[in-house]
Amino acid sequence: MGSATPGPSTRPRSAVRRRFDLLFREVAKFGAVGGAGLLVNLLVFNLVRHLTGLQVVRASVIATVVSIVFNYIGFRYFTYRDRDKGGRTKELTLFLLFSAVGLVIENGVLYAATYGFGWDSPLQSNVFKFLGIGVATLFRFWSYRTWVFRALPAREAVASAEAFLDEVPDARRTRARVN
Repeated sequence: MGSATPGPSTRPRSAVRRRFDLLFREVAKFGAVGGAGLLVNLLVFNLVRHLTGLQVVRASVIATVVSIVFNYIGFRYFTYRDRDKGGRTKELTLFLLFSAVGLVIENGVLYAATYGFGWDSPLQSNVFKFLGIGVATLFRFWSYRTWVFRALPAREAVASAEAFLDEVPDARRTRARVN
């Protein structure tokens, strides 16, 4: 008959599962803020493009800057609200630095399509703007979570210790039932 005693693989498996769940929640929150930022970006891009005589890439840069401000507020106060809040000047500086790199990636794709290939109809501009945002988003997700909104090491240690302590009483009760 099977023993109810958890094997050695139970703890690492549940720790991996917990880390996966945390990553999934982070990606979902990042996606929610990013999705709203995408709408802001495309809305401002099309408004600036159609209401002014600015060139496509210049209108795109303005829209990207507006969405960067929108996204910072969303990331700081929603997605990464539980992360280290010390050193806001450093955090904001890194955020702006990595956002600027994302801006270059995003608008570089649009620039190449518009001036390199001559694809500058409104539909083509929106498609390549969207594609550039997608490529830049991958870079931004990695850089923001790695460098800007860093996890507090103590929080992860406390979570691991609490999870371990939650599992220990279960193991003792199981052993008591078997003996």
